[in-house]
Amino acid sequence: MNTSTVSPASTSEGISQNRRDFLITTTIAGSALMLGFADVHAENHSEASSTLAAAGAHEITPFVMIDEKGAVTLFNPRPDMGQGTYQSMPALLAEELCISLDNVKIIQTEGDAKHGNQNAGGSSSVRGLWKPLRTVGAAAREMLVAAAAANWSVAASECKAENGRVIHVPTKRSFGYGELAAKAATMPVPKEPKLKDPNEFTILGKPAPRADVPMKVDGSAKFGIDAKVPGMLFASIERSPTIGGKVKKIDDEKARKIKGVKQVVKSERPLFGSVLEGVAVIADSYYAAVKGRKALAITWDTSGFDTFSTDTFYAEMRTIAAKDGIRAESSKGDAAASFKSAAKTLDAVYETPFVAHAPMEPEAVVAHYKADDGTIEIWASTQGPVWTKRAVAKQFATTPEKVTVHPQFLGGSFGRKGGLDDFIMEAVHLSKEAKAPVKLVWSREDDMTQGPFRPGMVNALSASFDANGVITGFRHRVVGPSIQFQGKKDSTGKVDDWAMEGIEPEDSPYAFPNVAIEYAHAPATAPVMWWRSVYASTNMFGHESFIDELAHAAKKDPLEFRLELLAKANPAPNSTGARFQAVLQMLKEKSQWSEKVPQGKGRGVAVARSFESIAAHAVTVGRGSDGKMRAEKVVVVLDCGMHVNSDTVKAQTEGNIVMGLTAALKDAITFKNGRAEQTNFDTYRVLRINEVPEMEIYIMPSTNAPGGVGEPGLPPLAPALANAVFAATGKRIRVLPMNLEAV
Repeated sequence: MNTSTVSPASTSEGISQNRRDFLITTTIAGSALMLGFADVHAENHSEASSTLAAAGAHEITPFVMIDEKGAVTLFNPRPDMGQGTYQSMPALLAEELCISLDNVKIIQTEGDAKHGNQNAGGSSSVRGLWKPLRTVGAAAREMLVAAAAANWSVAASECKAENGRVIHVPTKRSFGYGELAAKAATMPVPKEPKLKDPNEFTILGKPAPRADVPMKVDGSAKFGIDAKVPGMLFASIERSPTIGGKVKKIDDEKARKIKGVKQVVKSERPLFGSVLEGVAVIADSYYAAVKGRKALAITWDTSGFDTFSTDTFYAEMRTIAAKDGIRAESSKGDAAASFKSAAKTLDAVYETPFVAHAPMEPEAVVAHYKADDGTIEIWASTQGPVWTKRAVAKQFATTPEKVTVHPQFLGGSFGRKGGLDDFIMEAVHLSKEAKAPVKLVWSREDDMTQGPFRPGMVNALSASFDANGVITGFRHRVVGPSIQFQGKKDSTGKVDDWAMEGIEPEDSPYAFPNVAIEYAHAPATAPVMWWRSVYASTNMFGHESFIDELAHAAKKDPLEFRLELLAKANPAPNSTGARFQAVLQMLKEKSQWSEKVPQGKGRGVAVARSFESIAAHAVTVGRGSDGKMRAEKVVVVLDCGMHVNSDTVKAQTEGNIVMGLTAALKDAITFKNGRAEQTNFDTYRVLRINEVPEMEIYIMPSTNAPGGVGEPGLPPLAPALANAVFAATGKRIRVLPMNLEAV
């Protein structure tokens, strides 16, 4: 359990801000005040009250506890993988509770049902808990004020909360929160506690240092790879060179002779309805386990898994892209008719590669399967302790109540450690075999070659024009592997709605009268999974590059062309279209778009909406003294609604730029004979510090509900870069990764 004091400083489930799905409730724990949310759909509750909670009528989800000493404890329901929940969650509470972040102690929740949804992903943490956590803080504040007012026999309106105390304004008398906690727990729970107006915020929306950063610098923060328990053994797994291969024969004679090796056993990795086999060496040290693994001689049966190649797969996807796909419900008008009657059409096909997640911390977990009582205990870097409990319980035929998960800090994830749990179940299986706690650490080669990967995709786009050159129809056909349908028997005739991210009219509100959004499933042998910004990262490369092609065909400035299309849609105030226009106008100003670019340079633009936030990028490219082209500058305007910490917003956007550039410029994951050809950072390169462009990031002032931050800054990067290359050279790049040095 991660426990620290917080200093000032991601289709994931989230708590809806638009429905009364949750109520505030209280309970008394000794002389403490505890507040949380209860799922009102579990039973027929007409109102929230401390009586119901104390009587055990329903399980409460405690978020905060204030004890008799005034200590405030937050049970943090979102694991931290670098996105800043270790600071953002207590900030939401502290703002309404009128306390300093110095006074908040944070305990990471561990997947217990009473804490509700505790999974981080889909850029959902702040937008999911923006209102619930603030409401908890506001309710606690009002109950503390009510307790103080009762003690003084004065009106609550004469009192105010400030810095962990309740003050009687006329007389300046005050009580500390600790002195009031027991009495406050007996106060009625406010049904609609008054939240602060954004103009009153002293913490939210402001830059602040993060408490997790010093911990990560000095080594006191504990990640999955740091986990240790008494009696722990270590495991390293030799895996099939082709994903899905079966163990045919094991020669472990040399491995067993290595000092420290305890066992050699077959491993099991459940993945999308299949069980992938490996051979694990279990030893008393990680060194011995790896040395034993290298000494194994294994004969693999790779038949049926050794034919997959990216060259063949992309050829197949291009063939599929030339045919009609399945029309998504978000399509509008009659695009087919507009193409039949068109005076001319414009067509383009874009390709994006398979890529690896490659987090700094590879998959790591300690698992203890206890045969005596059937319980399972896990220490892991996981985005979703609730998902983990459920998945492990199902796999090992037990109940979630018998599975304990201790979430550790995550050294990056980008979707890899969320909702899959394959590496965790490998470790549980090995612990069961070894009859001891086992620590499993994937090597970098394991992580790079075994997947899952971001799906490789083909996007086919077309536009129809009338005789006057007016666009009459627009079509975007998405072709590729489905994350949603993976491991399921029948997806015929169905659209993977995840694969529509970023391109549906709601997310791309350009004024096209007829729009066809289509999907065609192209199954791949390689397993695929969420990757930072998921399908928005692949879809927007083609989508926003093609908008640029349309601007060029119309002989119009690309940014002005986008603004024209948005204006023609006649967006209502504060609609998605209006917010798109505002973001692009701000980008135009901040990037000095109207100023002429020097000879030999080029500037490109792209805009995308994902995870309820809008990001617009202006990328400038130019040639260095060596004559090679490079990305020189990226200017970003992000409309993410209200936010917690502006420094974190900028940091996440900077991370998106670097990761987006890496995926656009460096190496793809390619397959030949069923094998991933890239195995480590020598063949799967990442952007180096001297290659990082100058970055300017601007946050759009807003009082709208919070959107995501961890992912929306990535999708516009690749198209803006490609559009900049076209502006500089006249060369249109439609396949990623691109080689700027060859341009």
